[in-house]
Amino acid sequence: MKVNQYHFSENRWNKELPTDDAVTLVFAFGCRKLMKHQGALKQLGESFPNAHIIGCTTSGEITGTDILDDSVVATAIEFERTKVDVQSINLKDYKDLNEAAQSLANKLSVDDLKSVLILSDGQLVNGTTLVAEMTKSLPEGVLITGGLAGDKDEFNETEVWHNGDIGPGRILACGFYGNDIVVGSGSYSGWKSFGPERLITKASGNLLYELDGQSALALYKQYLGDYAEQLPASALRFPLSVRNPETNETLIRTILNIDEGEQSLTFAGDVPEGSYAQLMRANIDNLIDGAQEAAQKALQDAFANNEPEFGLLISCVGRRLVLQQETEYELESIEEMIPKTCKLAGFYSYGEISPTQQSRKSALHNQTMTITFFSES
Repeated sequence: MKVNQYHFSENRWNKELPTDDAVTLVFAFGCRKLMKHQGALKQLGESFPNAHIIGCTTSGEITGTDILDDSVVATAIEFERTKVDVQSINLKDYKDLNEAAQSLANKLSVDDLKSVLILSDGQLVNGTTLVAEMTKSLPEGVLITGGLAGDKDEFNETEVWHNGDIGPGRILACGFYGNDIVVGSGSYSGWKSFGPERLITKASGNLLYELDGQSALALYKQYLGDYAEQLPASALRFPLSVRNPETNETLIRTILNIDEGEQSLTFAGDVPEGSYAQLMRANIDNLIDGAQEAAQKALQDAFANNEPEFGLLISCVGRRLVLQQETEYELESIEEMIPKTCKLAGFYSYGEISPTQQSRKSALHNQTMTITFFSES
């Protein structure tokens, strides 16, 4: 497994792109303008003609321990003994997300399938439904990780690309095959709950209307105080903890939008009626410790006898808003856990996909640092 990294900004690459037909997979995350109109995607395709080039728009690009904006970060990987297959769909071609997710899963061959990485539109797709349907349609034991595309903190439009196909509403699945691929994933938040736990009394999918029989939006604004004027962007600082009373499993949910007319909150994933919700907040130390905890979990899952060669980091944009100029510290805390030869790349997202701590089944997370490490044995 060979890994090389590049980044594109100010209309040029930081170093000359080689012509390498042995590269299997290129992760490319960043700015839609650079990918579409300044030719970064086309140049990657010309340099790596046999590679699947996959990626999405972001709320910040990660390369090593650096965070960039309005750039493209590219990681070119040559797998020596691992087969890679990428399938992608557009949501508009299906009657609903359930059908789209099932179709995407069915496009992947399941023979020797070890792991699937999902990259999805972050605005038009309910991540909970997407992950649930993909999990149901793929063989048990296949590790599912990934994330939802970002759009800075603007929440206007997100895009996903696979080779020349680029646009909103797209979802892709990248399958890794064979006995030589080693993949481990870990996810952790570092956010802390505060205030009373409230019963979700009216909700539909990822739309929340009432808590304890009261308007969810009105209650949320009451807690936010001065931050309420900056909604929906300020909601990234105050996610909800959503607890399933039957399993006691807790997931964090981030608000993507508000509807003053309906008095509702739109989340990146489901907020089921009958669950309990509680506001959350974070401090810098807790978030940095959470990133290190995610790395530890990813390493202990699969790397007792192998060293990771590449780490894909998908971290929530809300973490970046809280950490601000100290955001790089969460990346440095991960770097401390891995060999110097292991390269890191990724993006700040609108949602993260990895197994939960309790059930070990994959789910949509918000406000986490989610890490997927790769190597070949």
